[in-house]
Amino acid sequence: MPRPYPDSYYCATARLLAPQPPLQGEARADVAIVGAGYTGLSAALHLLERGYDVAVLEANRIAWGASGRNGGQLGSGQRQAQDALEARLGKEHARRLWQLGQEANLLVKELIARHDIACDLRAGALHLAWKPRHAEHMRRLADFMAAQYPDAGWRWLERGETREIVASERYHGGIFDAHGGHLHPLAYALGLAQAVLDKGGRIHEGTRARSCSRTGGGRLAVQTDSGSLRADAVLLACNGYLGALEPRIAARIMPIHNYIVATEPLGETAQALIRDDWAISDSKFVIDYYRRAPDGRLLFGGGETYSRTFPRDIAGFVRRPMLRVFPQLAQTRIDYAWGGTLAITMPRIPHLGRLDNGIFYAQGYSGSGIHIATLAGLLLAEAVAGEQERFDIMASIPMPAFPGGVLLRHPLLVLGMLYYGLRDRL
Repeated sequence: MPRPYPDSYYCATARLLAPQPPLQGEARADVAIVGAGYTGLSAALHLLERGYDVAVLEANRIAWGASGRNGGQLGSGQRQAQDALEARLGKEHARRLWQLGQEANLLVKELIARHDIACDLRAGALHLAWKPRHAEHMRRLADFMAAQYPDAGWRWLERGETREIVASERYHGGIFDAHGGHLHPLAYALGLAQAVLDKGGRIHEGTRARSCSRTGGGRLAVQTDSGSLRADAVLLACNGYLGALEPRIAARIMPIHNYIVATEPLGETAQALIRDDWAISDSKFVIDYYRRAPDGRLLFGGGETYSRTFPRDIAGFVRRPMLRVFPQLAQTRIDYAWGGTLAITMPRIPHLGRLDNGIFYAQGYSGSGIHIATLAGLLLAEAVAGEQERFDIMASIPMPAFPGGVLLRHPLLVLGMLYYGLRDRL
């Protein structure tokens, strides 16, 4: 049986879809997709539009994982700064990645409009400098982007300007992103799922994939607890929930947990905290991110853990970073608190690729999942259809495994995160 959605603000305010039946017995499809988050749903939708017969396998409910729990922040470009990408990959490759990142942002907006998805889409994002030295680097980045990537829509705001927008003394300036924004992440995912169902796609909830292998007849078979699905191609869209399904790619991502709270409705105080209805994030290694909800709550995300379980008191865990930013909320009630699992890569760049037995995968969005994961689904669909060029732009990024492999990556990551977390506080 699928596990229910977590008790989140998103679940409380989304129009949930009727449960979809689990896979029973043997079934066939042109393409089998494992994971009903942004990647899997986007891939399914774009494959259906090309005439493929598609079945999606989901261990729990649609968008049960990070796609239904994240901060709702719609980014632009790539997760890693463009000057760093140029230094790492060269100017030509970095420019192609930038263009894909911008297309990803537009793709989300086009899908919302095309399928009439009610997900409270709002425009504008502000990335704030936590420390003076962060501000110096960010100012240089804003100048670099204005000169080299004038389509970015970025502009530098001085500390006095950001203080008028966000009622906190913590920040030292910031970059405004006109193409960024925020939305209701679960409602967006459910809208994609409804579009998949409307086009004749099959989504099997409560169906955990256990293995994938080539059959005697040459097709791939995904084995589940209650049956098997045979297909010509398999797309792994599991991200932080990959587990042991495909060991060949597991060591190149690290699942981590992040947490969000929703306060009580704040009335006019909400606009006093964030003057403009923008998505806000900061420059810490373990970032804070927050925004106003349509009903006047503050949605605040902050803090990470790397153990197998969530903190017992998530509200108390997130309240600490929230009060560092907004001490004026000390007496504010928290109505919802929840956590989710995402996957990061070593360079914080998504990991896309193909395996030699007809399996394609996309994972490791490192906190930029809404637009990049949606794009990854489109690129997977293109690759299955034989259009490899744009997929290969992402797949050709060198992706190191975490030191220690699957067994030792966790304790080594914890040591590294503790170090960078300490630097955030100093």
